[in-house]
Parts: sequence; C-alpha cells; structure tokens
Amino acid sequence: MVRHVCCILLLTALSVTGAYGAEKILSLNEALQIALGNNYEIKAFQYSLSAQQEDVGIARSFLLPKILFEERFMRTNNPPSVFAIELDQERFTASDFAVSSLNNPTPINDFQTTFSFEQPLFLPKAHVGLRIAKNELSSKGEDFLRKREEITLRVIQAFLTVYTAKEYVTVAQKAIEDSREHLRIAGLRYSSGLGLYSDTLRASTAVAEAEQRLVSADKNLKVAKKGLGLLLGTSESVEIDDQLPEIPFMGNDYYIGASLSRKDIRSLELRHENAKNGVRLAESGYLPMVAMGGAYQMNDHRIPFGTEGDSWQLTAFLRWELFDGAKREHERRKAEYKVAETGEYLEGFKKAVAYKVYEAYLGVEEAQKNIELSLTAVKSAEEGKRLVKRRYESSLSPMVDLLDAQLSLDHTRASLVDAENQHRLAITNLSYESGTLLRDLKIE
Repeated sequence: MVRHVCCILLLTALSVTGAYGAEKILSLNEALQIALGNNYEIKAFQYSLSAQQEDVGIARSFLLPKILFEERFMRTNNPPSVFAIELDQERFTASDFAVSSLNNPTPINDFQTTFSFEQPLFLPKAHVGLRIAKNELSSKGEDFLRKREEITLRVIQAFLTVYTAKEYVTVAQKAIEDSREHLRIAGLRYSSGLGLYSDTLRASTAVAEAEQRLVSADKNLKVAKKGLGLLLGTSESVEIDDQLPEIPFMGNDYYIGASLSRKDIRSLELRHENAKNGVRLAESGYLPMVAMGGAYQMNDHRIPFGTEGDSWQLTAFLRWELFDGAKREHERRKAEYKVAETGEYLEGFKKAVAYKVYEAYLGVEEAQKNIELSLTAVKSAEEGKRLVKRRYESSLSPMVDLLDAQLSLDHTRASLVDAENQHRLAITNLSYESGTLLRDLKIE
C-alpha cells in the first residue's frame, strides 16, 4: 500500500513539474512581439484592413473600362426584327423586298455574339469616391496602429499583474515564515511555563490563515499567467522574467504635445475630411458624365458564335441628369450636416484626450507619493512588530498584540507591492493616453 501511495505521489510530482516546465519564460519585449503578431484582435484587424483596401480597388474600377461579352439567341417572325436580323447575318436578298415576305416573314433564328466596352472620360463622382476610399483606408490604418497600442497596454497590464501576483506569493510566504516563528516562540514559552496554551492556539490559527492567503495568492498567479497567455494568442500559461517595463516619465508638455497627434485623433480627422468629400460627392451629381464605347457583333442563324455576318460600332455620349426629384439637394444638405457632426465629435474628442492625459499625469504623481508613504508604513510596521515581539518575549505584551502587529506588517507589505504596481501602471497608462507608448518602449 505504501509503495502504491509513493508511486502516485511521484507521478503527481512529475506531472506538475512537466506542466510548469512547459510554461514559456518571456521578457516583456518578447511578450509584446508575440502579442503584436499573434493576438487574435490584431489578426482580425489586419483582415479588416485588407478588406478596406479592396474598397479602394472597387472605387478605382469605376474609372476603368468595362469589357463585356454576350451570347444571345432569338427566334422571331416579327417583320422589322426579321428584316434587321437578315441584314446582320448578311443573308438579305432582293426577294426579301417582296411585300408578302415583308408582311409575313418566315420565322428566323439568330445567334448574336457581342464584344463591347465602355470607358468613362469625365466622371467626377468616381474620382471623389476614389478619394473617399483612400481616406477611409488611411483612417482604418490609423485605427489599426491605435489597436496595436491598446494591445500593448493590455499586455503590459497583464505582465504587471503576473509580476504583482508573484510578489503577493512572496509576501504570503514571508507571512507564513513570520507566523511559524511566532508559533515556535509561543510553544517554547508554553513549554517553559512562561506562556499560555491559548497563545499557542492563536499562533497556530494565524499560521493557518497565512497558509490560506498563500493558496489564494498562488491561484491568482496561475490565473494571471493564463490571462497573459490568452493575450499572446496561446492557451498555455506564460511565465515572466523579472525585467519590468522601463518607461521614462517625461514632462507634462511632452505628453500634451504628443496627444494631439494620437492615432485615433488622426483617424477621426481623416473621417472629418471624408465628410467634406461627401459634400463634394453630392455636388458632383450636378455634373454630366462623358464616356465612349464600342462593340463588335457577330450574327449567325445556325450555330452559336457563328460569323455569317459581323459589324462594329464606336460611340461617344454625354449623359446629364437635369432633374432627379431634388434628390441631389437633399444629399448635399445631408452631407453638410455630417461634416458638422464629425467636426463636433472631433473637437470633443480632442478635449477628452487632453482631459485623459491630465488625469493620467496626476495619477503618476499620486502613485509616486503612495510609494513613498507605503515605504514609510512598511518601515514603521516592521519596527512596531519587532518591538511587540520583544515585549511578548519579555512577557510585557499578550500574543494578540503580536498577531495584530504581524497582520499590520502583512498589510503594509501588500500595500507596497500594490503601490509599486500602480506606479508602473500609471506611467504606462499615461504613455498610452498620450499616444507615445510604442515610442517610449522603443517598439516603433
């Protein structure tokens, strides 16, 4: 039985070792490179960008010639049609001028093969449409760059979450060590007749609570690693090294100036320009269309694609819609309202970005002060625990005071870890809000 239990424990240990050994250990730069290439949102956006690029080709196609092929069959005894078909087939004879033949012709078959083309020469609406498609593609490209910044921010946040979770595990392990030391001291005092058995029980309870916190911290670490892997486009957990992002904290003017050229602002500016192009598109409806075309035609009464008769024609035409029920006037006014709408969105968005940068900058300053305060609190808690521990060892303080001091120390240690993490996140968020994140990380 013992041998079976040992084998099971050994296999369990090996499986756990294998599972953790399979985790990739990545630096932040490596994680970012993988995410920017494999993240599902990035790849989906790339397909969206490619689809948008095809719209440019669609818009350009209206300026290029259209070439058509058509094969048509007809059987008729309609007098004018029979007359024209015989001419097309080059089978017209003098007998076809007989009145009886003209009034009551014999039914005739016709296989008509046609190659034709049409080339616009002056089509203002198509030129404006092409400009709109190109601007929309550029706008989509700016959105894609902003999506890269967003994914970068989320990867850094996930990376720092893993790092913070590891630190919480370290804090929890330290708390267990301290609690076990308290239990040891309480046990020695009770054994020597200087302490109470209740102190031993309280210390034992504190050890159990510290172990519970370690279990929770370990679970949070595993979840954080899995979440980071998800951002990288994998279902595996990802381990990180201890190299944290080094994003410089610049002056306020640097962030304010950079935010004016943020990718999403540039994208909205291009869409505002496209709204103006929409007015031009509506106004182009007042102008005529000029085009040329031609066709080569073959006719045969026996077989498809036959060549009993052939002919060609070239045409040029001007088409001008003089009245369309006031449709163009409504389209132009609608486009003008769209210009005003996007203009208001643009101005409001710029102000919102400036506010976000201001808020993020103050967040960095707040985080810096919180780190200083947390460091002071940790030092005070460590000194307070040391003094209470000495007093307890000298029978001058009860066990509950030592446990309270330990709990306060555990809390301040965790608060310091959180403050340091919040400071890194605050700088990262400030770079993201100002649109300088990739530049500050030297990825661009």
